[in-house]
Amino acid sequence: MNTKLRKIAAAIALLIGAITIFAGGQVVLLGKVMDYYVIDWLPVYNLIVGIISVFVTAILIWKGSRVALPAAVATLIAHSIVMVVLQAAYRDMVASESIKATTVRIILWLIIVTLMLIQARQDRRSLD
Repeated sequence: MNTKLRKIAAAIALLIGAITIFAGGQVVLLGKVMDYYVIDWLPVYNLIVGIISVFVTAILIWKGSRVALPAAVATLIAHSIVMVVLQAAYRDMVASESIKATTVRIILWLIIVTLMLIQARQDRRSLD
């Protein structure tokens, strides 16, 4: 069974999770002050989701766990909900950097989920 797409998806999840930990951790753990307005809960969210992405979701994807796809979809949904909240409730105050970062995360998680779905389809075909 070829697992190349799943491994690529796991690597992307690990990378985006690590970047998210770095971004959220600078503000939450190191107290870095940004040169733009930061919504209080957003760096905490980023740090938590980054940690989960690196230490749970990426590993589940790499191992081909049956809960990997639901975990990846849940991460995509979480980022999408955050984007809706940012656009609806914080539209006038959210920094463009936060919108850009959230957009990148959504796009990368869409790619991850797509790779996993293609891999699952290929796996099913190889069993037939």
